[in-house]
Amino acid sequence: MAAGGELPGLLVSEIGGSRGILLAHVALLKKHFCLITMKELLEDKEHVSGKVQAIYLWWHRPVVDRELLQSLPNLRVIANSGVGMDHLDLSLVASFGIRMANAPRSVANSTADAGMALLLASARRLVEGCHLAVSPGVEFSEADILGVQVTGATLGIIGMGSIGHKIALRARGFEMNILYHNRTRRSQQEEQAVGATYCEEMDSLLQQADFVVVVVSLTPQTHRLIGKRELELMKPTATLINISRGAVLDQEALVTALQSGIIRAAALDVTFPEPLPRDHPLLRLKNVIVTPHLGIKTDKTTLMITEEAVQNILAALRGLPMPSEVFPS
Repeated sequence: MAAGGELPGLLVSEIGGSRGILLAHVALLKKHFCLITMKELLEDKEHVSGKVQAIYLWWHRPVVDRELLQSLPNLRVIANSGVGMDHLDLSLVASFGIRMANAPRSVANSTADAGMALLLASARRLVEGCHLAVSPGVEFSEADILGVQVTGATLGIIGMGSIGHKIALRARGFEMNILYHNRTRRSQQEEQAVGATYCEEMDSLLQQADFVVVVVSLTPQTHRLIGKRELELMKPTATLINISRGAVLDQEALVTALQSGIIRAAALDVTFPEPLPRDHPLLRLKNVIVTPHLGIKTDKTTLMITEEAVQNILAALRGLPMPSEVFPS
């Protein structure tokens, strides 16, 4: 903690605005920290840089690079407002002796809700149906809005972390047959709690599932995890849902698969880049739903994320174990 009872300095991108810390969260942060914006740091580095002991990354900002790390001699911890850490060079940060944390406990429910919402919306063609219902003078037949059954279908979850487990809990309410693939198999008790069956090989899951939900962190190992070969393993009636990171999919291969009927549909809350260029072919396909990374964007979840960040930062500044510490792989 800062000497003399002074609150430790917390660097944030900005306060308010389209990219800044939400104003509703500022009061919470000010209880524990002296907030310093990037603008204030850049305008007076000589006097401000030494006050920064922590950074709070709000939707990947501020950008943390070597130059910033070298300019903050008393920086001890960086807290991220989400689970994915692919926007940070973890090894670089760790080389400066700085600890890092994410917010897995806060985001699981809202992200799982978003995943199930996309699955249901795609299966029942809700977006198409809405457009037909509100467009004046448009006539359509029953065949134009036929969807596919969710209840009793087979769901394949790739990545059974906390979010994947929450999705399985929700899918159980729809009496779905649940398969999952993960680097590490869950315990028998955890599998039984959601009625999930482990697939040691991802190929086996892809061949059986009616709906495939991708919930993995973006790493060198998962970059383009789902490509042409994997899509061709899926059923032609299957739907792919991605709520992880856009680069986990080969988007060119996905466009081809959707255009040629290799798979039925896709629902994407993440793309690469975000947002997609307005002329991207994915945006012109009727069998695709694209949403703007809504997974954790609820009022309750964002506040919980900030609360979790506060806990992690305070623990690090006090030399205690952080609840959600992240280490370089």
